[in-house]
Amino acid sequence: MSLRRGTVAAALVVLALYGGLIASLAWFLDPEALARALTSERVLFSIRLSLFAATVATLLALLLATPAAYALSRYSFPGKEAAETVLEFPIIVSPAALGAILLIFFNNPLGEWVQESVARFVFTFAGIVLAQFVTILGVAVRMLKAAFDEVPAELETVARTLGASPAHAFRTVTLPLAKRGLVAAFILAWAKAMGEFGATLMVAGTMAMRTETLPIAIFMRLASADIEGTVALIVVLVTIGLTALHTARRLLQGRVDA
Repeated sequence: MSLRRGTVAAALVVLALYGGLIASLAWFLDPEALARALTSERVLFSIRLSLFAATVATLLALLLATPAAYALSRYSFPGKEAAETVLEFPIIVSPAALGAILLIFFNNPLGEWVQESVARFVFTFAGIVLAQFVTILGVAVRMLKAAFDEVPAELETVARTLGASPAHAFRTVTLPLAKRGLVAAFILAWAKAMGEFGATLMVAGTMAMRTETLPIAIFMRLASADIEGTVALIVVLVTIGLTALHTARRLLQGRVDA
């Protein structure tokens, strides 16, 4: 078997695996259950909550990830290797364990002070945002660092020789050139936040019409043996997620072709 045939076959196996899992939903997909889900006040609340929380968490993540990624891309500083290693923390630790760590933190003296003096996170909307933020931050930094790595540092140097300050060069040269990567990072981080379950469950709980995000609503439907309702909600989540991922892929492809 030639290299081309072997690698293409492997790619098609990956497609068949995930595509087959998605297609298998059709066996239990009930159009009436899907219509009921899309008109249910509780489900619509879960969808709105997920969309809003994911957007807030992603914006906050990019607000911190952008300067952090730029520092990792451009500068050498004490602790840089440790910072790059810690970015993998949400990958090597399961979301449920990450949520448990957050709960343990809020039972420490410092965490109790944060809850009493800053904001309450456990079993609240803020807890949903925090769980999603912690889960996606590392991904956002990694993607943004890759975007900044593709911008030649020499262009910033030229801008500074023409009188621009480092901050001005960053805003007017680096950010515009990394725009596609920034948008793609936002979309991918947002999609991951939309599907976040384990950490959100641990920190915010499963309170209907309060902290029940779409992934938690899927879990609750499955726990009550409502297979048709579960499949309907999965279809909604998969549709939102795949649409976001397709958009990000097109943006990244455009960045490569440019």
